[in-house]
Amino acid sequence: MDLGLTGKVALITGGSEGIGKAAGLSMAAEGAKVAICARRPDVLDQAAAEIREATGGEVLAISTDVSDSAAVEALVARVVSEFGRLDILVNNAGASAAGPFESVSDEGWHDDLELKLYGAIRACRLALPHMRAQGGGRIINVTNLGAKAPGAASVPTSVSRAAGVALTKAMSKEYASDNILVNTVCIGLIKSAQWERRYEQAKAQDASVTQDSIYASMGQNVPLKRVGESAEAGDVIAFLASERASYLTGIAVNIDGGTSPVV
Repeated sequence: MDLGLTGKVALITGGSEGIGKAAGLSMAAEGAKVAICARRPDVLDQAAAEIREATGGEVLAISTDVSDSAAVEALVARVVSEFGRLDILVNNAGASAAGPFESVSDEGWHDDLELKLYGAIRACRLALPHMRAQGGGRIINVTNLGAKAPGAASVPTSVSRAAGVALTKAMSKEYASDNILVNTVCIGLIKSAQWERRYEQAKAQDASVTQDSIYASMGQNVPLKRVGESAEAGDVIAFLASERASYLTGIAVNIDGGTSPVV
């Protein structure tokens, strides 16, 4: 299926690893020009090189902290300067931050909201004029299952992600007349560098632990009995960014192997 992404320009925050990188790979393989940003330039440059090698596509790597409004402004300006347009924005920057309510300080709340919610708000605000001027665009916000069904000891992430879902719905209604479609993907257990780092910590405590054994154990709680691949999430994001998803806006898609108790 041709997704109609040839010549489109996509900006992906948190694009150096995991789901963001996978989305970049999927869209570059479909002919899109891709800009990825993250805070660590070495990891970011390596991701860009891997996407170029795998797809032969045009990939721009820009080290950016999306919690810095001036940095986000410079990011969007550079993407438009380099590629001439901006069609797709994927707000993927963020990391898991979950604990008991009383353990989270004001600073913890502030940092999480700055990165996940305000980072997306800043990027959207700057991308919208370019999308409107060219007759449309796509925004995909990456959230998680806790946004719909938060559990105990899930803050601040569940709250910031719930705000991301609300932002998605509100924007979808406001910008539908501009042909700017806004959706979110709610992520469940997906293989990522974050889980790999946790594996390294576990291995330091028990040398017999393997990455496969950890994923196998995690997968037992998933109806499909496995942890998802980053590429599976990346492909869904690429579809939502595509011309094939032209009648989808304001939806929240669970990418979770059936885990979520709500649709």
